[in-house]
Amino acid sequence: MVSRLSPRDAMFYFLDEGGSSTQLGALLIIPATDDRRRLDYPRLVSLVENRLQTMPRYRQIVRQVTLGLARPVWADDPDFDINFHIRRSGLPRPGGIEQLQDLIARVMARPLDRTRPLWEMYLIEGLADGTMAILTKSHRCLVGGSGSPEISEVICDESPDTAALPEDLWMPGAVPGGAQLALGALAEALSRPGDLVDSLVSGNGPVADLRATAGATARRVGSVVQQLTDSAPSSPLNNATTSSRMFTVATVPTDVCDRIASAHGFSRTDVVLALLTGAMRRWLMSFGDAVSGVETVRVVLPLSAQDPMVDPDPDSPRRWVIVGTPGFVTDLPVGEDNPTVRLAQVAELAQRHSQSSRRVSLGLRPLLPELGVVPFAEISSRAFSTLDRRSYNVPVTMGTGPVGPRFVCGLPVAEIYAVPALLAQRALAVTIVDHGGRLQFAFLADRGVLSDLPAMAEYVTESLDELVTED
Repeated sequence: MVSRLSPRDAMFYFLDEGGSSTQLGALLIIPATDDRRRLDYPRLVSLVENRLQTMPRYRQIVRQVTLGLARPVWADDPDFDINFHIRRSGLPRPGGIEQLQDLIARVMARPLDRTRPLWEMYLIEGLADGTMAILTKSHRCLVGGSGSPEISEVICDESPDTAALPEDLWMPGAVPGGAQLALGALAEALSRPGDLVDSLVSGNGPVADLRATAGATARRVGSVVQQLTDSAPSSPLNNATTSSRMFTVATVPTDVCDRIASAHGFSRTDVVLALLTGAMRRWLMSFGDAVSGVETVRVVLPLSAQDPMVDPDPDSPRRWVIVGTPGFVTDLPVGEDNPTVRLAQVAELAQRHSQSSRRVSLGLRPLLPELGVVPFAEISSRAFSTLDRRSYNVPVTMGTGPVGPRFVCGLPVAEIYAVPALLAQRALAVTIVDHGGRLQFAFLADRGVLSDLPAMAEYVTESLDELVTED
């Protein structure tokens, strides 16, 4: 029995193209310790090998079905080589943040090898003061809900003395051939002919399913069209994208953001959005053109960031690679020059838009998820992506709460940055992780549009200073 990609995973699989990629990941910073506890390549490989038994997709490849007769299937990789997926990389001197960010940008710009399981991991050496870093890169179709975390979340423990999992002897299954997949797809379609007769008599079965499919698709397209009637402002942030990337990070103290929020009667999310608004305002002003007082940048972010009751379970593990959650679209008033007024406007807009059905976003979804046949899948996926791109300028991802202490091979992780995916016609994506008493911002951008991306870190800090001064 084959295991097919879900409709959404299949859509993301087909969305990869030259100017975009649906791969995402994380950057873990591990400070230097004494040599006896130093993280090295063999220890990391052993850890990942031990944890792969909990994430079978990371040892499987994707096999497409001839003529799109059905969605692609997962199949064990008979030549799985963990040393291909886990690599060592050294930074040139002086091993500073600039060299690290440049390496990450180059790694995230390279497409994954589709003949192998769709992930990579890098142990990065050569950082100043003996610090180490781990960069993970996973295709979006590997990452889903609570049962499909990104590999960086699986190799991290909540305490330094977590025991290894029992040894698991993995033997790959046979890889189905092209003819076998095609015949299997046809057999699935013909396996229940009685349902067709039943549908003609009672209105149930495939005909009714097709009618329901048409209705669901119409509603899905209608929700996109509804958003298009209130489309995002025209912006270079929605320019055609290239395969070249830039990456930068910024951190701000959580307690400072909380003090600002408390002083003004707003939430931490409001302050975070105000920081992004100030940073985006400075970026727009760096072009030398005046920013009009009514100018805005439209972002989409998780609904749980505004309403924590969307994810009410306090015992659920905190994730930093967050995908597939309900979101909402709101506007950042980059035209407002007064930081306090800007914060108030951000808070009011976020509150209003998070409660508006017109501003709710379920994210990128396949047009016909109920159908197994996917002819011209690449074309249909990209067409729907083109429709969706007009609804906002920048995707922003943030969790619902702080990520507690994390350890890799017993060593503490000092910083965690989620590396976002960058789809076509999206020149910038932002993630925020609350970890270690700091909000850790990560920016991934198209180099052709935001060649000055490293300045974004300074802009975030300057925006914080503005609010602290006003406070």
